[in-house]
Amino acid sequence: METWNAPPQEYESDDDSYAVLDLTEYARRHHWWNRVFGHSSGPMVEKYSVATQIVVGRVSGWCVGFLFQKVGKLAATAVGGGFLLLQIASHSGYVRIDWKRVEKDVNKAKRQIKKRANKAAPEINNITEEATEFVKQNIVISSGFVGGFLLGLAS
Repeated sequence: METWNAPPQEYESDDDSYAVLDLTEYARRHHWWNRVFGHSSGPMVEKYSVATQIVVGRVSGWCVGFLFQKVGKLAATAVGGGFLLLQIASHSGYVRIDWKRVEKDVNKAKRQIKKRANKAAPEINNITEEATEFVKQNIVISSGFVGGFLLGLAS
């Protein structure tokens, strides 16, 4: 079997030959579900029966809720255990806490979070609008997901 390789081509090295891609505009025009499910993916209402939508939503919601519960318990245990160890070490005299410095750092972090939150507000609103529109278009599967999520949390 013989393979044919194209002759090497010379490319211009001018800066004019490069195009700048604005990723924020690209992301707004090409939604993530188009990449995952294809461009023909529309609302679930058009493709599957109500029973199928409820079952798929309920099962996926239960899985997410169950994982959320397990990860949440693990995180709470880790944070609580760390706090307990820190308190024991502080009480035993192994650790001294400079509370004025802690207060100063917490206030600095608050100011930084407020600045970043004000800058991120338009992006968060855009994501919220897209999520709301998705739920409106797929209300049956969304309600099944919420029910399954709550059952998964309770398991």
